[in-house]
Amino acid sequence: MNYALNGRLGTGRLAKRTTRAGLQALSLATFALGWELLARRLDSLLLPGFVETIAALVRLLTTSLLWEAVWLSNQAMVLGFSLAAVFGILLGLLMGRWRPAARYLDPYLNILLATPKAALIPIVIMATGLGLLSRVLITFSYALVVITINVRAGLSLIDPGWIEMSRSFGATESQLWRKVFIRGAFPAILTGLRLGLARAVSGMITVELLLVALGLGRLILDFQGRFDSGRLYATVLVVVAEAVALLQLFRWLERRVAPWAGNGVDR
Repeated sequence: MNYALNGRLGTGRLAKRTTRAGLQALSLATFALGWELLARRLDSLLLPGFVETIAALVRLLTTSLLWEAVWLSNQAMVLGFSLAAVFGILLGLLMGRWRPAARYLDPYLNILLATPKAALIPIVIMATGLGLLSRVLITFSYALVVITINVRAGLSLIDPGWIEMSRSFGATESQLWRKVFIRGAFPAILTGLRLGLARAVSGMITVELLLVALGLGRLILDFQGRFDSGRLYATVLVVVAEAVALLQLFRWLERRVAPWAGNGVDR
């Protein structure tokens, strides 16, 4: 009986995954068809067709031009996001657990949250130059706030009854952190990291488009200046594909590392 029940559950999950994959494929096909028909209808130099864009993408993938740009851009993204993950988790835990820290750091967090990041880019560039450090700092600023806010929110939403019960059983402060605080806030930490990763990709491209013409941003500006719409859209597709792939990878890691974390802050 248990084998039959498990078999039916497995079949049901497989059917749901197949249906979901089919709907996603249908959605992508509809989008591609709509894009191609619109481009043919407008017949504009500025809007290439879907087929033309994919052909340009294939040609780009076979050249070192694209891969060198991807390498340059992702250096800043990986370093900036890694620093934001470390500092964002620590700040979020500190602000969620220690009220004086929340009181003193909250104004600065609100300033970073409310200030358009594009306005900070010239200041960072003037202070640190046009090298890797400036791009890392800007990417760091994009990701830090969202990670900190999610971690802090996750810690503040822990049921106080868990803490009281743990203390009544003689749990030490370190045991509270390991067994209650970190575990209780873990879904929010993972959500904050995932959203911070998306923000880091956005910061990586923004700084390259606005001030530091390097990597993928330089390719986009170069193709735009030449009115090479096919390769321009192909480069944008590369950026979108990278962001989607990274987020999907992170979702997979979430399911592997914390399968119980199915109800994150943003879900």
